[in-house]
Amino acid sequence: MTNTPDAKNSVNTLPKQIADEIVRYILDNRLQEGDRLPNEHTLATRLNVGRGTIREAMKTLASRNIIHIRQGSGMYVSGKTGLADDPLGLTFIENKRSLTKDLIDLRFVLEPPIAAWAARNATTQDVREIRALCEEVERMIIAGDDYKEKDIAFHAAIAMSSKNVVVPRLLPIIHAAVSMFIAETHRALDQDTIVAHREITYAIESHDPEAARDAMSIHLSYNRRHITMRWRQEEL
Repeated sequence: MTNTPDAKNSVNTLPKQIADEIVRYILDNRLQEGDRLPNEHTLATRLNVGRGTIREAMKTLASRNIIHIRQGSGMYVSGKTGLADDPLGLTFIENKRSLTKDLIDLRFVLEPPIAAWAARNATTQDVREIRALCEEVERMIIAGDDYKEKDIAFHAAIAMSSKNVVVPRLLPIIHAAVSMFIAETHRALDQDTIVAHREITYAIESHDPEAARDAMSIHLSYNRRHITMRWRQEEL
């Protein structure tokens, strides 16, 4: 039997169609991060397809960070649903100095209003998490430990507390920016970071949007000024 182009296209698009059905299942059942999906057999029966099709659909969803597969355990809703780790391809921009400068400019556009929204909308649990991360970053700085991941988590927690549904989609950009800032400043701003994080945290705890906006702007200003001055010295 010869496969026609239409038949081949039908076969190739079936896993994608099933992937869309699984996404619909996640949404309809309001599954959250860490929730387990039905096993292959159950999904194959429910969707009336073979288990091989389910496996291909799951690979597609895993590549899109919608689900993650734990070998021997099952399939779970990802905490980064739909987000690529580097959606804008920042890794492939060779001029890192230009990238850092542009990320600084972008952070000034994004993060002060995000901090203000967080101050307005953060729940008690959100505030507790931001405070815990603020204190953890401070502890790690004083101990001389690598605090980059906790610093990223601090800014991510603020972003999530904004309750703006688009902001979580911007997290990979914020992650990249924070990481590059720490690398560029060579930890010269550790003490400024402690003070700035305290001010931002206090403003959010106090539910003071303007203070949160100002504190974040000052935090970013310290970073930009230090990086700009260091670049100028290197050019002398």
